[in-house]
Amino acid sequence: MQHRSRSALAGAGVAGCLLVASSTWLAGCGPGDDVVAGPASTGEPAPAREQQSVEAPPAEDPNALMVTPRQRSFLDALRDAGVMPSSDLAALSIGSYVCQARAAKQTDQAVWEFVAPLVRNDAEEPASEGVMSSGAALPSASRLHAETADYIRIATDQLC
Repeated sequence: MQHRSRSALAGAGVAGCLLVASSTWLAGCGPGDDVVAGPASTGEPAPAREQQSVEAPPAEDPNALMVTPRQRSFLDALRDAGVMPSSDLAALSIGSYVCQARAAKQTDQAVWEFVAPLVRNDAEEPASEGVMSSGAALPSASRLHAETADYIRIATDQLC
């Protein structure tokens, strides 16, 4: 029994010494002390990346979506093709998915299968009996098919 109490005391003593040593070590460093400095930079600074200009949002709406000229071209091309997305953000999101799928070397069929539901979901939910809450009829299957093809083609040409 006495052996256990000695080892317990010794263990507590060692733990106490470690605690005191570590707190002394940590307390010796102030926020302004440069105890550990990173390696000195011997290389040249990285070249500045070309920045795309971004259209400034209207002053009255600080939450307005900011788009690049390339994105604006994509949105304009969609509208010229007769595609009317629910929002610019939704259209850019769908276009981004197309570009990601293209970058991942997905097949045309895989891109289609991924994008078609996104295009379909962008249409408003029907309020009742095939009529959207805006009063317009739901897009037909052939219209959704054409819009999906337009999204994929225009995103591939203009955005990716």
